[in-house]
Amino acid sequence: MSSPDPQVRAARNLTDPPPESTPEKKRPRSPRNRGPVVAVTGAATGVGELLTARLAASDEVKQVIAIDERRGEVSEATWHILDVRDPAIAEKLRGADVVVHLALDLDLETDPAARTAYNVRGTQTVLTAAAAAGVHRVVLCTSAMVYGALPDNDVPLSEDAELRATAEATGVGDLLEIERLGRRAPRAHPGLNVTVVRPTVLVGGTDTALTRYFESPRLLVVAGSRPTWQFCHVDDLVTALEYAALEKIDGEFAVGCDGWLEQEEVEELSGVRRMELPSAVALGAAARLHRIGLTPSPAGDLAYTMHPWVVSVSRLHDVGWRPQWTNEEVLGALLEEVEGRHTVAGRRLGRKDATAVSATAAGATVALLGTAALVRRARKARRRI
Repeated sequence: MSSPDPQVRAARNLTDPPPESTPEKKRPRSPRNRGPVVAVTGAATGVGELLTARLAASDEVKQVIAIDERRGEVSEATWHILDVRDPAIAEKLRGADVVVHLALDLDLETDPAARTAYNVRGTQTVLTAAAAAGVHRVVLCTSAMVYGALPDNDVPLSEDAELRATAEATGVGDLLEIERLGRRAPRAHPGLNVTVVRPTVLVGGTDTALTRYFESPRLLVVAGSRPTWQFCHVDDLVTALEYAALEKIDGEFAVGCDGWLEQEEVEELSGVRRMELPSAVALGAAARLHRIGLTPSPAGDLAYTMHPWVVSVSRLHDVGWRPQWTNEEVLGALLEEVEGRHTVAGRRLGRKDATAVSATAAGATVALLGTAALVRRARKARRRI
């Protein structure tokens, strides 16, 4: 499916007299001159790049300030090259009305301590710098994972539901701390408004524990669990962020497809069969594999494939936003994107390993529990260090 069409530019009223016939009359200012100045951090890649391009093409935005550690491809933006943890960012934000902070590291392969240091310190610096520069709104992007995946969750959760996640899943501890900083900032800096956007399972050039779930030869299902799936395509996230940047919505809200898919629907649509394991076996194996460094995903990631955490997107609906993608369409796009990749328990496999593991469901089970070959390989690697 292609991305939604770009916003149509406002046309000049055809009943106006030609400019040359009324030289003495001052022409009205264009909509671009009346719009906000929006700064985007993390503007060179991923969602940040897509949002920067969209805002730069919009007549509702006066100027786009792009901030990243390298220059991106959007030439219409004004670029500043620096680390978001650098206090000098305050000077670069002067004149901005809104900051959309997207400079986050949620890479599965990043050292967890370094990832947290970057994410938390970066957000703290951006919030402080924005207040110092006179910015009146900061938009933060976290994830619906902050609600937590729990067996007693309502389906769907309301957007003002309690955040019950723990720090046991990849990056979720960082996201919870970012949200805490966002709640505290308006109290520390009166006049600063903080908007929080929480996408569901994000798809479209992303690599997360949840997208890797669909790279497995079998879809792991923990016995007795109740998985539900609600996706969010990056195209829809970008339009939701645009709504927030243009102050069409504020507060805390979720973004994703309407409704959700049950596990059985996912299996039917994907054509991938399940592999069911007892909870103690699956969680214990995931913990052991992560502890010895064979997989990047901690056991806490499994909860998001076990229990429901779908959420209402009513606040966006109330202001006129609608998703352009359905859950079925996003799942289809995800399956196309991961075709040819092979993952077991969050660990990407080479072609040789993947062939052996894919042969039987039993092979997948053995791989999940940690094959002797993988363990020996890890031990040999450690001895060589």
